[in-house]
Parts: sequence; structure tokens; C-alpha cells
Amino acid sequence: MALGEEPATGAPEDGAEDEALARGGALEVFGESAETRALLGRLRAVLGDRAAREGALERFRVIMDRYQEQPHLLDPHLEWMMNLLLDIVQDKTSPADLIHLAFKFLYIITKVRGYKTFLRLFPHEVADVQPVLDMFTNQNPRDHETWETRYMLLLWLSVTCLIPFDFSRLDGSLLTQPGQTRMSIMDRILQIAEAYLVVSDKARDAAAVLVSKFVTRPDVKQKKMAGFLDWSLHTLARSSFQTIEGVIAMDGTLQALAQIFKHGKREDCLPYAATVLECLEGCRLPNSNQTLLRKLGVKLVQRLGLTFLKPRVAKWRYQRGCRSLAANLQLCAQSQKASKMHVETPDSDGDYDVPEEVESVIEQLLVGLKDQDTIVRWSAAKGIGRMAARLPKELADDVVGSVLDCFSFQETDNAWHGGCLALAELGRRGLLLPSRLEDVVPVILKALTYEEKRGSCSVGTNVRDAACYVCWAFARAYEPQELQPFVAAISSALVIATVFDRNINCRRAASAAFQENVGRQGTFPHGIDILTAADYFAVGNRANCFLVISMFIAGFPEYTQPMIDHLVTMKISHWDGVIRELSAKALHNLAQRAPEYSAAHVLPRLLSMTRSLDLHTRHGAVLACAEVTRGLYRLAVQEDRPVADYLDEAAVQGLKHIHQELYDRQLYRGLGGELMRQAVCVLIENLSLSKMPFRGDVVIDGWQWLINDTLRNLHLISSHSRQQIKEAAVLALAALCSEYYALETGEADPARQEELIRQYLADLQSPEEMARCGFSLALGALPRFLLKGRLQQVLAGLGAVTVICPEDVSFAESRRDALKAISRVCQTVGVRAGGAPDEVVCEENVSQIYRTLLGCLRDYTTDSRGDVGAWVREAAMTSLMDLTLLLGREQPELIEASVCQQVMCCVAQQASEKIDRVRAHAARVFMTLLHSDGSPVPHVPHRGELEKLFPRSDMASMNWNAPSQAFPRITQLLGLPAYRYHVLLGLAVSMGGLTESTVRCSTQSLLEYMKGIQNDSQALEGFGGTLLQVFEDNLLNDRVSVPLLKTLDQMLANGCFDLFTSEQDHPFSVKLLALCKEEIKKSKDVQKLRSSVAVFCGMVQFPGDVRRKVLLQLCLLLCHPFPVVSVHTAAPRLFPSWRLGPCPSAWPMPDQHPRPDTTYPGQVSCEAIFLKGTSDVYT
Repeated sequence: MALGEEPATGAPEDGAEDEALARGGALEVFGESAETRALLGRLRAVLGDRAAREGALERFRVIMDRYQEQPHLLDPHLEWMMNLLLDIVQDKTSPADLIHLAFKFLYIITKVRGYKTFLRLFPHEVADVQPVLDMFTNQNPRDHETWETRYMLLLWLSVTCLIPFDFSRLDGSLLTQPGQTRMSIMDRILQIAEAYLVVSDKARDAAAVLVSKFVTRPDVKQKKMAGFLDWSLHTLARSSFQTIEGVIAMDGTLQALAQIFKHGKREDCLPYAATVLECLEGCRLPNSNQTLLRKLGVKLVQRLGLTFLKPRVAKWRYQRGCRSLAANLQLCAQSQKASKMHVETPDSDGDYDVPEEVESVIEQLLVGLKDQDTIVRWSAAKGIGRMAARLPKELADDVVGSVLDCFSFQETDNAWHGGCLALAELGRRGLLLPSRLEDVVPVILKALTYEEKRGSCSVGTNVRDAACYVCWAFARAYEPQELQPFVAAISSALVIATVFDRNINCRRAASAAFQENVGRQGTFPHGIDILTAADYFAVGNRANCFLVISMFIAGFPEYTQPMIDHLVTMKISHWDGVIRELSAKALHNLAQRAPEYSAAHVLPRLLSMTRSLDLHTRHGAVLACAEVTRGLYRLAVQEDRPVADYLDEAAVQGLKHIHQELYDRQLYRGLGGELMRQAVCVLIENLSLSKMPFRGDVVIDGWQWLINDTLRNLHLISSHSRQQIKEAAVLALAALCSEYYALETGEADPARQEELIRQYLADLQSPEEMARCGFSLALGALPRFLLKGRLQQVLAGLGAVTVICPEDVSFAESRRDALKAISRVCQTVGVRAGGAPDEVVCEENVSQIYRTLLGCLRDYTTDSRGDVGAWVREAAMTSLMDLTLLLGREQPELIEASVCQQVMCCVAQQASEKIDRVRAHAARVFMTLLHSDGSPVPHVPHRGELEKLFPRSDMASMNWNAPSQAFPRITQLLGLPAYRYHVLLGLAVSMGGLTESTVRCSTQSLLEYMKGIQNDSQALEGFGGTLLQVFEDNLLNDRVSVPLLKTLDQMLANGCFDLFTSEQDHPFSVKLLALCKEEIKKSKDVQKLRSSVAVFCGMVQFPGDVRRKVLLQLCLLLCHPFPVVSVHTAAPRLFPSWRLGPCPSAWPMPDQHPRPDTTYPGQVSCEAIFLKGTSDVYT
């Protein structure tokens, strides 16, 4: 909706839709509370029914999954859900399966809301400890169906471990019998935890939570902590990450140790930290191929490092005075005066005690920053930030220096990514002092454009994304005056990443970082204006970023030159061809923003890059030279200045010599030659359109040779780039001829015209299909002065290409391109009724053009690619539309009534056929001809009825691709005699097709139409006659006849011709029988024979001699030598049809079998048929 427009009245649903979109699908409350309560309440009832039990579980899972992104909405309901389920668990009469089912429901809730929020809701009284422990006695760790039960029990036990009483007070007397000692609760819990730390299911994670809460208890740590740590280290030492069992054991143990050193008190854990670190180093986890083990190793290392260092808040860290977004947006002088520069506080504390193990921890974390997996690098980055916060300033600065060492071009992209994450963490925590920004900002700017080619793709997307995160974090961490010296560089880099990055996530991340800097810093030039144009959604389209948003941002002079430099330096030589082409087009636009800079610096640099050894650089440079030259020319035309004001003689000569240099170095050969041919064709087109002063120069012959050679050898070019190169060559030819082949009088050079036309017409007969395609389009692209006097030759040559010959039946693409060329030639030369046939479209040649185009609508060629004739038919319809509209606009008297009727009827036929794409295209052509803008097309049959059936308002709203919408409209044309034959022909093909939706919709539409004329004998006679005419005209044409037989079967089965059954030997039935017999005569096509059986069975309803002959045909088909045909003809079809005689009561019942020697009333006996012999079979 445009600004200032008011919404339309009477459409409240539009407002509701907008409101829903604004909410983004967010939920407000837990809306399924009542359903959930009912589900949990009937668990006992569904327990015995497996299907009902699984249905309830799946329904509950679906309900909970809706709240994955908003789990806090469940908080008010968690308590009653847990109470309902725990009542089942704590009920001693509940069977084991019901308890397991309740725990499955509890796990689903935990998965959505998270176990940390869920833990506090478990009962955790002293009385709950023993029942939970007793439940473990009935658990089988190897039962993979009930792992949710064990997982939830371990979580429940971890909560009960928090009771503020010594566990020894719960044991009572441990002596049960003389000589036997009962295990204490403390030992039982530890035994359970150790057992479940090495299982293969998710209970292992809950066991680690249990250990962290149990071992760190005051009473347990004195007795059991050392023993558990010793067990853990032994487990790590004897486990190998090269076996599945070892990976599982190490995973659980590392989780438990990391949780202990996270939740335990420092003074309790410190005595064991060095030993654990030494054991961990011996495990050599960085060499493991298990990502989770390496991540847990890094996590444990950082927790050990934090244990070595006293918890403290570093006094030297940087603190931003105000983190309010609103305060930063205030522009008043008072707030500016109130802002203060950061004053570094010297470390006055002398009690820093840094053990030597810290150096090992930092080293392992730095190694983790270079890990091959993101989750490991992210964990290491957080560890670096946490460790630096407890170090003295000098050591923390050393850590920053070590992180900066990751940004070396000898390092991999993993190191760059990890380094960015670490810098972001350091900056976010205030540990990256402003004095370090001079070192940090340059590497971040490099990271924003980091990309390395690897094979056929590149790496570096994650690095650029992390660099955007660093910029985002810096915007929140520093005062504006701290970043002021770097504003120009950071803002330009973020703008460049926003509009020119290849990856959509990086563009959006850069846009978000730019937005954060605009809001927090308030110093980015033109920030609000840029954000309005380059928001989250706008940067989602890459072409829009390169060609539209970049042009807008380049209007601000602070960004113009950096954007141009980035394109020339990074994007012109990019490995992705699409990026190179978009970059060249972007330079075309930006050259008009900075013409002097582009002419003096950019163009000379690009010319030197055209001689590069790198294929991508050379290709992008040639494209960029073409686009920059064209952009400068357009600017000169707009300013009414000569292009020489921007392009000096050296630049012009450099542009002229590009082709010859490439030719001399044989760079048009091989796979790289494909790219260079396409690029130089673009160069030829743009230099020609820029009117470079090359008229009469030898370079024109070189360009012409390149175009001709490219078109002649298209078959040697890879299929994925063939179309692009062909189009580029044709466009280059059109521009070249228009600019350099016309004399000053505007006439063509006779010698050049003769040579081109003769050569191109000869190449139209090439044995290579692609050569025919290329030269057909080349003839269509020739300017008017070259076609003058040769129009008849050109049209005849193109018409010959559209004719199907035995040796080139499969050349559908050449026929398609020839039709396109005919249309373009007609548009180029124009129309004049009394003109010469060699110069314009006139009365003498228009009929031949129409014959050629209409003839191609009958192209139904098929090969291994499918119906390739559809390409030809689509091109023919487009050409017919263009020619008819051209004639109707300029010389309507040249359109004959018969020709117009043929055009409309043939297009209507295509609009009723089975291929969705062709049908939609035909319908659009039909509607365009019917509702043409300007003067209407004359002689359209039944125009008044058509405008009622197809109003102009339907042109935009109708989806002609959808059979359900198209066929009900198309079948209405059956009521118009002029269109009935062709529409019925198309419908017959659609009804007998293979696509279910097309068959269903076309059949329903035709049957619906037949109901309307069921009692109108005249209309039914006319329809039947047309149907038989279609059949007769397409006898033995399997493309039509087989689907038509299926159509007849449907119509006969649905009683469409019941009106004809009241007359003996009705002419319709007689002729239909004759046509069916002729169609299957001596046929070995099983599909056709089976379809004919269905038609014969349907024709039994016609009385008289027709019925006898039909039964004769059925009996003969019953004895057909093909078993599949005889079986198909047998009881399921033939016998029920025999019961259609005049005396139904005399026929056998459905459970009886008719005897061959029995004559039923009104029927001839089977024995008589067989005794009669086969002499009458074909009478």
C-alpha cells in the first residue's frame, strides 16, 4: 500500500491478517490447557489400548512442541501437570507400564521447558529420598524403551540431594543381620550415579547433574569427593575415544567433572584441579574426532582454569558509562558534555596469584579457538573471556595478543572464526581496552571480507558472520568517542557487507550490526537513511542489494569510493560467476555516482586485470570494463557531454585491444573460452551501444568473427552455459550491426549485407541443431536496414527451419528459436498494407507467415526429454499473438476472418490440453488477443459471448496452471460452434492423460457440460457429430485416438448419450462402431485394445444391429491372442454388459454365469457368433 493511502473499507480480514503478521506467529498463553488436562487425566484409560496410548502421547508431543520458542508460557501450568503425573508415579497400585508412560509425558515437558526450571517443582522432602531410591531397583539400564523413566528419576534424585540434613542421619542402623551390612544412602546414590554415567542413553546427562549436586554437598565432599574424582580419572585413563564404549564413558565422566568444578566451591575443588588437568592432558582430546568430547574437554579446562584463579572483578576492565539506547540517541549538548572518556585504572592489587597451570589452560583454550567445529570454538571463546576477567592487566593483554595471532593468513578459517568469537567475548566483558582497538579494528575489517576458495566453493561465511558479531558487540561495549577514530572504516565495511556479501545470513548480520552501531553510537554517517533502505528484509534479495540498495547508499559520498574499491578488489575476481556479473552491473550504476574516479582509477585498473592469468579475474574484468564504459556513456548523454570527457585515448585503445589480446593468447578455447566468449560478447554490445569510434576499424571484423564462431560452435559449449552465451552473442550482433554496419545515409553497406544474409541463411541448414538456433536468433536480431530488400529470403529461410524433416525431427529447439526470430523480424520491419514483400509485412506475405506459425501449433514431437514440441507450440502462440497485435494496431485490414478464427481456435485448443505450462500460456495469449489494449483484434469469432465468459477482470485473478480453475472455463467454449472442434480435441487429450488432477478436473468439467445439453437433441447431435469428426480426423494417431477412447468410455459410462438409445441403430452409434473397428484393426497396442474394450462395453446400450456387432467384437476380443486383452475383456466388463437387454428379468443374476449356448431375449447367442466364423468380423 502506498504511503498516504487509506485501507479499503469493508475488509476487516485484511486488518486481522496484518495484525497476525505483525505478531509473527507469537503465542500469548498456553491455549491447550483444558485439552492437556483431559489427556493427562485419561492415561489410565488408554493404557490398555496401544493405538490410543500412542495417539495420546503423540498429541501431547504436538501440543508441547508448539511452545518450543516460547516455553515460558508453560510456567503457570507446570505445577498442575507435574502433580497429575506424579500422582500416578507415587500411587503404589499403578502398574509399571503406567508409570513409564507418566515419565514419558514428564520428559516431553522437560524437553520443552528445560530441566533447570523443571527441577524445582519435584517433591524434595526428606521422605522422598527413599522412595526415589527404591524406584531404581526396578530399572533396567539396558531397556531402551524406558530411558525417559531413568532420566526423570535421576533428575528427581538430584533435587532430593539438596535436603539440608546429613545423609547419615537417614541410614539408621546399617546392620540387618549378624555379619551383613546394609549399604548407606550415600553409597547407594553414588553407585547409581556412577552406573548411569556410562550408559548410552540420555540418562547419562541427568547422572552428571546428579553428581554435581550430590558430590558438592558438605557431608559428601568430605567422604566421597576424592574417591569419586579418583574413579573418574581412572575411567578417563582406561577409556579410548576410538571405541564407542570409550566415547560414552568419557562423555559422561567429562560432563560430571565439568559440572562439579562449575558448582563446587573453589576451596573444595582446588586441591584436585592440578591432578585433573594433568589427566585431561593425557587423554589427548584435541586429537579425537568426536566433537562432543572436544567440546567437553574445553569446557572442563576452562572450569579448571577458573578454579586456579580467585573470583574477582578486574578493576582495570573497561566500563561504558551508559548502556541506555535512549540516552545514546539524545543529541542535546548536556548529554554530550556528560559523556566521559575512559580512564584506565591501574592494578593496585598485589594479591594476584597466578599458578603456572594457568598458562597450560590458556594454551589449550587458544588451541580450542582453532578447532574444526563451531561449538568447540564457541566454548573456547567463552573460556578465554572468563579467564581474562580474573587475570591481571598485563597477562590479560598477553591473552589478547595471542588471540590476535589467530588472524594470520597462514591460519585456517577456523582460527579466524574462533578469534572473532574470542574478541567479541573480550569486548563484551570490557576486557578489550580502547588502547587495543588500533590493533583489533584492522583485523576485524579483514574478517568482514574474509573468503578463501576451496575447490568449486569457498569458506569464510562463518568468519564474516562472526566479524559482524564483533562489530555488534563493540557498539554495545564502548563509548562513542572511543570508536570515533574508526567510524569511517567500520561503517563502510558494514555497508559493504550488507549489500555485497554473497551469503544472505552475512548480509543480515551486517545490517543488524550497522543498526546497533547507529542506535548505540549515533556516529555512523546517514545511519537512519541507510537502515531504512537496507533493513533485514530488503537485504534478503541479492540482486536488489547489488543493483538497487547499493545505488541508494552510493548517493552518500562517504560510502561511494569504498564500495567501488571493494567491488574491483574483491568481487570482480570472485569465484561465483553470478557475483562477478552482479558486481559488473553494480559498477555500471556506481560509475554514474563517481564518474571521474571511475574513469581515472577504476577503468585503467580493470584494463590491466583483463590480462590476468586467473580466469575469474579476467572474466570479471572484461565484464566490468563493458559496464563501466556503458555507465560513463549514459552519464555523458544525460549531461549532454561527449564521452571523451570521461574516456581518454588510452582507455579507448585499451578497450579496443581486449579482443585481439585474448585471441592472440588463444583464450577463447577450452572451458575457460566459454566464459571469455560470453564476456567479450557483452563487451561488444556495450561498446557498440556506447558508440565507440571504431567504425571501419579492423577490430569490427574481429568482433564479427567472434560472434559468428560462437554461434557456429554452440554445440561444443557446455549445456548449462549455452543459453547465456547464445543470448549474449545475439545481443552483441544486434548492437554491432546497428552501430557499425549502416552508412551515413542510413542504408546498409551492400557488400556487408550480402555477406551476412548469405552466410546466415546457409548456416540455417547446418546439421547441428544449436547452430540453427544461434543463426535463427541472429537473423531475428538484425536491424531493419540489413533486412531491407532481403525480407522474403530471411522469412523463407526461417520458415524452412520450422518444417519437420525425417533427419531433424528432434530439433525442437531450432524450430522454437526460428519462430521467435520470425516474430522479431516482423516487429523490426513493421507493417504496411501496400508495401513491398521484401521490405515489410504486407498483404503478399502475411498469409504465408500465418501458415508457418499455425503449422507449428501441430508440433507434438516427443523424445527422451518428453513433449519437446511443447516448446515449439509455446513459441508459435507467442509469435501469433505478437503478429496479430501488431497487425491489429497498425493494419487491421490485413487480418482475414478465416485466419483470425484459426488463430483463436488453435490457441483455445492449446488452452484445453494436458500440460499445465502450455495451457496457462495459451490461456494468457487467448485473453490478450480478446482484450487487447488499443484497437481490438478484428474478426474474433463470438467476441460478445467470449467477453462474457472471460471478462477482463479475470486476466490477473485466474490461475490457468490449476486444472480446477482452468477446465470449468474452457469447457464453456463447447457451446460456441466455432470453437467446439478444437476445444473438444484438446479436452479429449486431457481426459485420457496420466496426471490425476488434470484427468479428474477435465472429466468433471466435460460431464457437467453434458448434463446441460442432456435433453437438447439438437445440441447433443451437434456435439456427437463434432466428437465423431475429431475421431475420424485422428484415426490411427495414437496421441489423440487412445485418450479419445478413454474419453468415450467415460462419457458412455456416465450416460451422456442416453438420448440416442431410444432409436434403433442411431447414426452416432453406427459411425462410432465403424471408427472403433477401424482404429483397432490389426493393432497390437495393448493400451488401445483395452480402451476399445471399455468403449464396446459402453456401446452395448445402443439397440439394434449395432448391439449385435458390438457383442461380436467383444467376443472376438475375448479370444484375443494377447492374454492381457482377453482377461480384460472377460467377466468384470463383458458379462455385466450382457445384462442390458430389453428384459432384465430374463438375464442371469449377478452370482450366475451366462452359458454360451443360451440365447437371452434380444441378444444373439455366443455359439451362433462363433459358428458364424470370422467372415463378418470386419464387415
